[in-house]
Amino acid sequence: MASLECKDENIMNQTDKVLFDIDKRGVATVTLNQPEIHNAFDDKLILQLTDIFTSVSSNEDIRVMVLAAAGKSFSAGADLNWMQRMATYSYEQNLADANALAKMFFILNTIDKPTIARVQGAAFGGAVGLVACCDMAIGSKLSKFCLSEVKLGLAPATISPYVIDAIGARVARRYFTTAEVFSARRARRLGLLSEAVVEEELDSTIENLIEHILKNSPAAIRAAKQLVFDVQNQPISDALLAKTSEKIAELRVSEQGQEGLNAFLQKRRANWIKE
Repeated sequence: MASLECKDENIMNQTDKVLFDIDKRGVATVTLNQPEIHNAFDDKLILQLTDIFTSVSSNEDIRVMVLAAAGKSFSAGADLNWMQRMATYSYEQNLADANALAKMFFILNTIDKPTIARVQGAAFGGAVGLVACCDMAIGSKLSKFCLSEVKLGLAPATISPYVIDAIGARVARRYFTTAEVFSARRARRLGLLSEAVVEEELDSTIENLIEHILKNSPAAIRAAKQLVFDVQNQPISDALLAKTSEKIAELRVSEQGQEGLNAFLQKRRANWIKE
């Protein structure tokens, strides 16, 4: 697969626990690559993912990111050895550890390009947070989900803002406290998954989304994604109406706004669409 140049030496020197590829279209694929432990993650992997997500956000050549995993499972959540170390940590050490995890989820959630989770098999614990942080999530119909923290005497604290945003507070009150395993079908109904398909259709379904995204203005996509964050949960007030009117006016006179409007009127491809 052809790749664009990676601009971050730290990413280039990563281990094979996470694979990072950018194809010639600008589609970045981040792959959790520890199938032998069901892609469970630890503090070192969290730092690697934080670096990769930061690189994706800052690389203007990247148009969309897919978060995938090798093997039968998307991710089993926290690695057993990491959990054993955490059990011996002081409060201060646990706080630093949790802050690093929270930073990773925040950066993934706020990447200024569309992000798509490719989910197969189990997505347990913190892995549900990874799915919830992505803009879209396509899951196998056989995938399973569990917010399992309370079984360990813990709570899904660092992922809670994103999971609650995805599935709603009332539903979160159930699954945060029961630690039930729920199906892809239910995850789709709850909004955690965008679509649930047979595993053989995972890649083609994601490719269809990518094709739609690549037809659209990169600058407009960034603005549209930020618009959701800016408008969500805001009262419909004069201030909000003014802000949204200012945003569309800015986009209409912007370089890509002018290109898009003229391309439409002239019945030609916009210059951001590659052959």
